[in-house]
Amino acid sequence: MRAIILSAGQGRRLLPLTAETPKCLLEVDGARSVLELQLDALARCGIRSATVMVGFGAEKVEKLLAHRPVPKIEVQTRYNPFFAVTDNLVTCWLARSDMTEDFILLNGDTIVQTEVVRRIVAFDGPGVAVVIDRKAEYSDDDMKVTLDGGTRLRAVGKAIPAADVDGESIGLIAFRGWGIEAFRNTLDKAVRNPTSLNKWYLHVINTMAGFMPVQTVSIEGLWWAEVDSPADLEEARRALEQQARFRSIPAVPAAPNRTFA
Repeated sequence: MRAIILSAGQGRRLLPLTAETPKCLLEVDGARSVLELQLDALARCGIRSATVMVGFGAEKVEKLLAHRPVPKIEVQTRYNPFFAVTDNLVTCWLARSDMTEDFILLNGDTIVQTEVVRRIVAFDGPGVAVVIDRKAEYSDDDMKVTLDGGTRLRAVGKAIPAADVDGESIGLIAFRGWGIEAFRNTLDKAVRNPTSLNKWYLHVINTMAGFMPVQTVSIEGLWWAEVDSPADLEEARRALEQQARFRSIPAVPAAPNRTFA
């Protein structure tokens, strides 16, 4: 299985932090960037090949990948020259030449713990599986989902009425078998409509859910973060710092075995 990461955008909501630095290169775990954390999580789950879609600050992304490679994963970049005037549906469409085998698609601003990747990699398909989470309340900016009462996706989008919301998409999707060609074909049809140039690729997933089964995989209880604003960035940094502190706590040695007469 391979991965495609959509990191072409600037991240204007993070200005001035992204005035010169692409959002995917913002440091979030000490000196490690969002992109490095993503690649590390993928590599830990056995994914050995990734395509990073770049646009704003492409040279900086490529420089980081050349000078600080993540072990056990081979990474290439593909450039979206239209990044400043389109949304990620077009970025996704430009990655279709890498959609020839089973793959996962990851938003460039989504950080996940390794177990989240393991759970979606375990989806054996064939078809399409959208990773979702659940919480008490959803904001207007959340990419909400509606299910059929089970795990099948009925709709995904920001405008879903509160009464119909069953969770939210975190920006991680798996495609296997016939799901790959179905996604490519629906992408091709979408980009022929001028109104799609400023839409998210999840608009395509929403369309697919209307005529074919699209599954969901819940990661309720696992950690992930979307870095879309300065507040998101600070919250992610705090969470990762706490996780690092937890990992640094020495293990309690096991009690010695005792033999009693």
